[in-house]
Amino acid sequence: MSDKLWGGRFEASPDQFVDEFGASISFDQLLAKEDLQGSLAHVKMLKHTKILSANEADQIIAGLEKLAHKLTTGELEFSVANEDIHMNLEALLAQEIGPVAGKLHTARSRNDQVATDLHLYLKKRLPQVLEAITGLQKALLCQAKKHQTTLMPGFTHLQHAQPITYAHYLMAYWQMFKRDYERFLFNQKHTDICPLGAAALAGTTFPIDRKFSADQLGFSEIYANSLDAVSDRDFALEFLSNSSILMVHLSRFCEELILWCSYEFGYLELSDKFATGSSIMPQKKNPDMAELIRGKSGRIFGDLIGLLTVLKGLPLAYNKDMQEDKEGVFDAVKTIIPCLKICTQMVETLSVNKERMEQVLTTDFSNATELADYLAKNGVPFRQAHAIAGKLVLHQIKQQQTLQDTDLATFQKFSPQIKADVYSALDQRTAVKRRNSYGGTGFAQVEQQIELAEQFMQKFE
Repeated sequence: MSDKLWGGRFEASPDQFVDEFGASISFDQLLAKEDLQGSLAHVKMLKHTKILSANEADQIIAGLEKLAHKLTTGELEFSVANEDIHMNLEALLAQEIGPVAGKLHTARSRNDQVATDLHLYLKKRLPQVLEAITGLQKALLCQAKKHQTTLMPGFTHLQHAQPITYAHYLMAYWQMFKRDYERFLFNQKHTDICPLGAAALAGTTFPIDRKFSADQLGFSEIYANSLDAVSDRDFALEFLSNSSILMVHLSRFCEELILWCSYEFGYLELSDKFATGSSIMPQKKNPDMAELIRGKSGRIFGDLIGLLTVLKGLPLAYNKDMQEDKEGVFDAVKTIIPCLKICTQMVETLSVNKERMEQVLTTDFSNATELADYLAKNGVPFRQAHAIAGKLVLHQIKQQQTLQDTDLATFQKFSPQIKADVYSALDQRTAVKRRNSYGGTGFAQVEQQIELAEQFMQKFE
């Protein structure tokens, strides 16, 4: 007969390597605290409903509390032979209080137990993610306030496109992280549902009180269907999806930090705290932390794809495949929070080369759209105005001059509608100021964006 806790109908035990292959204790021991909390709530419910006597329940409660203390002090040792955190803790409880420990599992299955653990794990950590996102938003907002009038090139296709403010650039990322915040905030709703009491898949014949258990654990809702309760991992998928989108934003931002800090751009400089040197080239200052964040996006995408693939073909309800749901979630938690914190500190300590960013605008053609708009406002159809501006750009490129360097006579050869006031329109600072459509890069619009962002951030103070 098998010596497993579930081994009554088995005549043989698995070999050690099979045990090791099937065991999850190497990683799900991270759920030990949550598992003990779930068990305490469950036994208190069993006492409340008189499914267990007060004496039996109190013995189990005392034993669980002792295990919780030992967990805190690092005294618990887990065994592969007991497979997972649930069986390990039940075996340890039996060592503490004897056979009455076996009554803890009344009206419960490992299926609803593990689902509850994972819900609790994410429920506790989502606020930490939200706090880390708002920390980065505050840093971006602080820098944007300092640079409302600092000009820089805006890019499309990594080519100079139109002049913008550095504050406008930073606020674009602030908006991305706001959406990330909102996604994780909504993720809390589906994480805050309690599966405990669904048992294996069909509920239980015992007169349990699922709401009592949920209240003990701080859940605001309980699953309405026991099959769904034990098989649902949407909340974990949402978390990994949200984490993946967040890492896209962090990676894009870090990619630009890397570019802007390069010798070719020279717009920014990272603090020495977030850079490393070369073992052979003494002059190097490498943006390693930004590169690592960019690189770690791949592992988070992998965590999401892994769980999607695990779940896509599973019949209801629980299957052993679902043991693979945890490591990706654990990995994402321990990855995205440090990434957010490091990115926040990089933003806080960035040095901005205002002169360099503004100087490059005097030697490019990012004001060509201003010329086309100028012509359109003077009655030239925009498509024709676009063509005239393009021809002037080509002419000045051949002359190795900018549009600002063009004399009025040359301007008027291309279009008689061009007058002396064109030079004011071509001024980069004027160009930025006049882009005053809602959400634009105009100084007044950026100031409004910052004001709205500050109002949003007030609730976190």
